[in-house]
Amino acid sequence: MPVVRGLGLILAGALTGGLAVMTYAAEAGGGRAPAVTPVRFDKPVANPYFPLTPGLVTRLRGVDGGKRHEVVRVTGRTKQIQGVAATVVKDVLRRAGDGTIAEKTHDWYADDNDGNVWYLGEDTATYDRHGHVRSREGSWESGVDGATRGTIMPAHPSVTDAYRQEYWKGHAEDQAWIVQRGRSTTVPAGTYDHVVKTLEWSRLEPDGVSVKLYAPGVGIVAEHDLAGGHEAFQLTSVSH
Repeated sequence: MPVVRGLGLILAGALTGGLAVMTYAAEAGGGRAPAVTPVRFDKPVANPYFPLTPGLVTRLRGVDGGKRHEVVRVTGRTKQIQGVAATVVKDVLRRAGDGTIAEKTHDWYADDNDGNVWYLGEDTATYDRHGHVRSREGSWESGVDGATRGTIMPAHPSVTDAYRQEYWKGHAEDQAWIVQRGRSTTVPAGTYDHVVKTLEWSRLEPDGVSVKLYAPGVGIVAEHDLAGGHEAFQLTSVSH
């Protein structure tokens, strides 16, 4: 399994056996999950680690093929996907030098009645410095062409939880594993407690693994690549 091999290299083989179990659990669950129906979302419960409050704006600064500024905005718009009113979250990545857009994404998320946050798809595009679309690879929508929704954050995140975040074979196959919670972290925006730490990877990029830190009331406050890249971002401000 390429995912296990990549993570095993990073962790010096110490967790390879456990990772095999966790990865299997995530993949096995992803293929046989129940169909998305409105009844599961008729009384949604907010998840503090991935808030979908309209008007919430987080700003991050970092490096991704050059210096970048990222603005993530929870909009007041929704998109109907398989009978679910998914919240539209706009994510814009700009080049720090000239301010041109490097990538723009509209992600679609929904809280269910238990407080799990589902990922129902995304419309994404990367741009050259002249504003021309270079690629829309990675765009997908649950229920279209065999794509299946995933979990972006469990209702009660616990260490060893593993889950598929998205699935469209050959196009979108991200997975996550919760490895720590209860920690504190300091970023330019401030110090956050009760943080959840995840390892995240994709079967499409078996040698790449990233770390993400989620803080209650905010969402992602920091992330960086452990292998397969040099991407790193930290939260600089939060507003509503």
